[in-house]
Parts: sequence; C-alpha cells; structure tokens
Amino acid sequence: MQPDLSIDGVSANYWRALPDGRLLCEACPRACKLKDGQRGLCFVRARRGDEMVLTTYGRSSGFCVDPIEKKPLNHFLPGTAVLSFGTAGCNLACKFCQNWEISKSREVDTLADAASPEARARAALAQGCSSLAYTYNDPIIFSEYAVDCAAAARALGVKNVAVTAGYVDGRAREDLFAAMDATNVDLKAFTEEFYRKTCSGSLEVVKDTLRYLVHETSVWVEITTLLIPGSNDDPHEIDTMTRWIASELGPDVPLHFSAFRPEFRMRSTPATPHATLIRARQIALGNGLRFVYVGNVLDEGRSSTWCSSCGEKLIGRARYRLTRYAVTESGCCARCNAPVPGVFAGRPGTWGHKRKPVRLSPRPTTATMPASEDAPPTEDAPPTEDAPAAKPANGAALGPVLSGPTSTPPSPPS
Repeated sequence: MQPDLSIDGVSANYWRALPDGRLLCEACPRACKLKDGQRGLCFVRARRGDEMVLTTYGRSSGFCVDPIEKKPLNHFLPGTAVLSFGTAGCNLACKFCQNWEISKSREVDTLADAASPEARARAALAQGCSSLAYTYNDPIIFSEYAVDCAAAARALGVKNVAVTAGYVDGRAREDLFAAMDATNVDLKAFTEEFYRKTCSGSLEVVKDTLRYLVHETSVWVEITTLLIPGSNDDPHEIDTMTRWIASELGPDVPLHFSAFRPEFRMRSTPATPHATLIRARQIALGNGLRFVYVGNVLDEGRSSTWCSSCGEKLIGRARYRLTRYAVTESGCCARCNAPVPGVFAGRPGTWGHKRKPVRLSPRPTTATMPASEDAPPTEDAPPTEDAPAAKPANGAALGPVLSGPTSTPPSPPS
C-alpha cells in the first residue's frame, strides 16, 4: 500500500499505538494496522503522523428525504419522513453491494456535500422529518461524525436511525448505538463461508451485535436479509437463521426478506424470484417469528403488518405508502388491544413513497448520480436528482388514519 501524504481529516477515536510503531484502528473488528499515510480498508479512516483521522467528518454523499419504511423500518414511527445521508467507503467488501457507487467510492471530495452536525439536524427539522438516518454506507466507519450529528438531532427532538451491517464491537459499538433510537441490521447470510468469501467479514461478530442490541440497549431493532439466488437462499439456511432469531433475539424482532438486484461484482446473478421471498417468509413464520416482510417487490399483503393475536391488518403498505392504519395511540391493536411491538407516536405520518433530494452545501458535485427514480426500487437506494418534489410532512404532525379496524379481519397471507 502506497502512503497517502495528503491526508486531511479530524482526529479520530478508537485506535492505539503498537510496539512496532504502527497504529491499530479499533473502530471495527477488521483491526487495520497502519503506517503513516496509510488508509484502512474502509478508505475513510487513516493515519496522519502519530494519530488516526476520519477523513469524511462533515462530508456526505448526498441527502434525501425518504419514507422511514425505506430503511426498512416498519415498526418505527410508520409513515414518517427521515432525512437520509451517508459518506463514502465501507468496512466490508460485499460483492453484491446495492449502493456500491457510494460505499466503494474512492473519490471523497467529488461526492461530498459539506455540513456540520448542527446543520444536518436543522435540515431534518426544516424538512419535517421525524428522524435522521445514517445510511447508504455503514455509519460504523464515520461513527464520530454520526454520534455528533445524533447529539445535535436529539437536542432538537429528532430521532436517530442507523442502517448497518453490524460489523462492529467494543467501545465503538457502545458509543454508536448509545446515540441511536432505531436500527436496521443487514444480516447478510447465516454461514461463515458466505461472510468470509463474499463480504470479507464474520457472521459471529454480527450475531454478537444483534444480541447486544436486543438485550443490552433500548434501540428498536429490525433485521434485513437480501436473498441472493444460489448464495444465501437455501431453505435449510433460512430455517437455521430464523430459528436462531426466534430463540436468541425473540419472536417480535421484525425480519425483512428483500429481493436482490444484479449489482457490482454479481451482475450475472439473476434477480430474486418473488416465490423465493414468499418461501423464506413462510419458513420464518413457521419458526415463530411474528412480523416477517418481503421487500423490493410489490406485495401489499406480505409487506403489511398483521396483529399476531387476532389477525387484524394493522398497517397496510403498498410499497412505502400506507394504505391502512389500525394501531391505537398507545401502540396497540385497534381491534383486540394487544400490544404491537415497536415505536409509535399516535397517528401515522403521511409522507408516502416520495423521495426528495436535499442539498445543504452550495458547492456543486461532479460525481455521477446514482440510478434514476424509474430504476428497480431498492430498500435503501441512494438519492436521485430527479426524484419527485413534495411538500415537507412533519412526522409529528401526523395525518388522518387511513382506515380503522374491521369487525371481521382480513386473513394474513401465507
């Protein structure tokens, strides 16, 4: 590795000096050991002289107001808007990355939209967002910046959401999630072989993060698994994974099975058949999970939330638009009054499926923008310039209930 002598950034946490003179980065389990001028695998954490620096502090690959369901989070302030942003780089090397233009970027300056933590928090509030999401690439690698943004957001009453692969441990994990209110963890597969060969990571680390989040924090947790044909969609693997989730994390942790779209270094792999998602969902429900969803496809029945006690359709979803809401202000089923796991704030938001790019810095970007709005949808796609404009919708200024409980509930799909 050739040293980069032009490294600029702010002093980072999570490192220590080694006896041989190198610096050990402890921001994630990858534990990169760096000489002066070298960058870690993530590209954004680097050594400058006798310290580690974060090169993307205050920078972003772009901002977009999204529906919270796009993260995806189905049990956290449904229907509300979230201001999403990421930086560049990643601490994993997934061959199928759906956001590779950002996570694999080595052109930080051309991607950057600059803003202070306070500016990001004010922008979320000004856009009527109930939360600020750290996404598109993993916030673990820019955790100092994410934590500062989260503190600024909380001071204004804005919630914080981390979309992460969970490849983190130690103090860095504690600090990041102490600042978060909700997270969606990308459980990429359930074999060490997949993680090692396809992601250059470790399944055990992610499992430990999930246990930590569910049992040692108050963070609301949902899980997503992108099902890739021939790679992680074997019924036996899904059976093993969902049994583990039910026994180790509990039956009320929502699980999303999302359809893969050919991207990055797996463009020759076909897209996930709808039937594969349905089969995975059936396996998960059979193993006791109560809230299992399919994503990246149009399937209202299997994207909706159903009461696990009486079968009432609680929250109807047509992709990211709510079509029905039957959850009480106290977070219970409007028909049988059974508690609905999640974070609810009275009536639902009304943001719908709109996506609204936002620029905080007047400095123009020379980067090529990601795929256009008419491309196949992804659960957490990057912002686009041609997304439809929309009026801000305050997640707290909630709209009318779309439809109430029924005396004879519709039947949940299998």
